[in-house]
Amino acid sequence: MPAAPNRRAVAVILLVPLIVTLSLWAFSWPAARIAPRDLPVGVAGAAPAADQLQSRFEQREGAFEIHRYADEAAARAAIEDRVVYGAVAVTGKGPQLLTASAASPVVAQLLTEAVKASAPAGTAVPVTDVVAAPEADPRGAALGASLLPLALAGVAAGALVTVTGLRGARAAVTLAGASALVGIAATAIAHSWLGVVTGDWWTEAGAIGLTVLAIASAVGGLAALLGPKGIGVGALLMVLLGNSFSGLTSAPQLLPEPAGLIGQWLPPGAGGSLLRSVAFFDGAAAGGAALTLAAWSAVGLAALLAGACRRPEPGAPAEPSAERREPALTS
Repeated sequence: MPAAPNRRAVAVILLVPLIVTLSLWAFSWPAARIAPRDLPVGVAGAAPAADQLQSRFEQREGAFEIHRYADEAAARAAIEDRVVYGAVAVTGKGPQLLTASAASPVVAQLLTEAVKASAPAGTAVPVTDVVAAPEADPRGAALGASLLPLALAGVAAGALVTVTGLRGARAAVTLAGASALVGIAATAIAHSWLGVVTGDWWTEAGAIGLTVLAIASAVGGLAALLGPKGIGVGALLMVLLGNSFSGLTSAPQLLPEPAGLIGQWLPPGAGGSLLRSVAFFDGAAAGGAALTLAAWSAVGLAALLAGACRRPEPGAPAEPSAERREPALTS
């Protein structure tokens, strides 16, 4: 049996378990370590009652990042601006919990359980959902499931541009057009049909399209610089890490460090945060995520153009060598 096929067989035998191991690590590790880590929450009201509430949160060291507000109205405004995930307000009738299930149903449930468990026995803590998740998706399951198809669409677009031989400006325009159509199609399904996002229709389509463009241009740019193996590198980066570290099904502050931070630097995580902001919070706190996606898109498209300058267009006639030109010049 030839040596080359033997080496390829051994490579496949070793590569498949390695990919499975990395996939299980990337998807299972964050899910198995869900817990609050510097989770922004608010405490509203006058001292000393508000001070007592704050001290209860601070007993869990490193779990919560406390923001103080003068009254319930200020805490509500902070939730609507996505500064905090929820708040406990001290009122004349006792403590009241303010949540935002649209920001994260998991965090809303976590805060509800924590506040009710710490309340004195027999004390009822009313809960107000300031920004509620849509009735069609109260647990955010559909929104969380939408991220993987978008990541796969971006990887597929970048790969198809590469294998079909599109280069330079033509490849960039193709990716932009495909991403825009994906944004329109996905919004038609998620907003118009399923009703799992409820913001401005065209803003949602733009957020989805920008997310797909950032992923597609990153994959296409890596392929333009590294060759076909760049597709694999981009797919692993966007699907394996970007999707599993996005925190869209829970919250970035619930993932083990540094997974939550890495996820927000990658297009899937930034795209999920941007879509949540424009779908439920009128674009509040969307600037950072939009800037991240724009940076990935710009760098990826620049890599596409740089790769086209380095190598000739497929099918273009090669320039004759000096030896082949010399007889013509002599004659």
